[in-house]
Amino acid sequence: MKRLLLLIGSVMFFCLSAQKRGKDYSDIIKSNNIYEINAFLRDAHPDDPRRSVLKPRVMELMKEYIKNAHPADQKVKDMQEMLALLRRRPSTKITFDEMNAIIKQKQIAKYKAELAAKQSTTVYTPSNAQNTFVVNTSSNAAIPNAEAEEFNMLMNISPVQHQNKTVKILNSLFDNDPNAKECIVLIQNQSDCNIIVRMEGVGTTKYRLAIPARSDNSIVIEKGQYLFSSLVCGAQYASQKTIQKPIMVALGSTTVK
Repeated sequence: MKRLLLLIGSVMFFCLSAQKRGKDYSDIIKSNNIYEINAFLRDAHPDDPRRSVLKPRVMELMKEYIKNAHPADQKVKDMQEMLALLRRRPSTKITFDEMNAIIKQKQIAKYKAELAAKQSTTVYTPSNAQNTFVVNTSSNAAIPNAEAEEFNMLMNISPVQHQNKTVKILNSLFDNDPNAKECIVLIQNQSDCNIIVRMEGVGTTKYRLAIPARSDNSIVIEKGQYLFSSLVCGAQYASQKTIQKPIMVALGSTTVK
């Protein structure tokens, strides 16, 4: 009886803990939703007794999804990666360092492919001056794309320039020397607009990087203090950043306020 009360008390404690974090997992044991169970496994205490039931369940649900999915379903790859993680660990939660390592390996693969192809593998729609950004949805106020010509110029580099840039980025990705004077900055553009990110450092140190809509781009810059700024679909973005190691910056409608 005492053990039963202890178990009930433990379950109630874990439920309350999850609720305090803003998520209600009180009925999670009844769930057959892959993403809901996956979130629970990431958040729950390692000793939560519901794990022993829900982890095998979500793994079976993932296997079933993969088995019945359409060949072009883009979620299949995500499911496979999550399933692989669950076979090795309690949840799909990964550390910040592990996430950085994954991003790094994806970047290395991308730029190796570009080096082999001797051209950029990024597919994008060039900007034009007639593009407009709605800056006020209530009044439908809009401004023309004043950066269209500059964006196209930055994207339209020669094969030699592209090769030199790719080699420099790959060297930076492979360089683990903490005393290096330069490091790589990866910028993800999660918006529906082509953008230019400007990085202003001390004195005359300035960089600019064009990133197509729903894509990413990288640049190698000197370490130091920088003001990052951009116009993202008509909204101004500005942030002071200290660059001492490789970083990733994600810009989009949810990050610009």
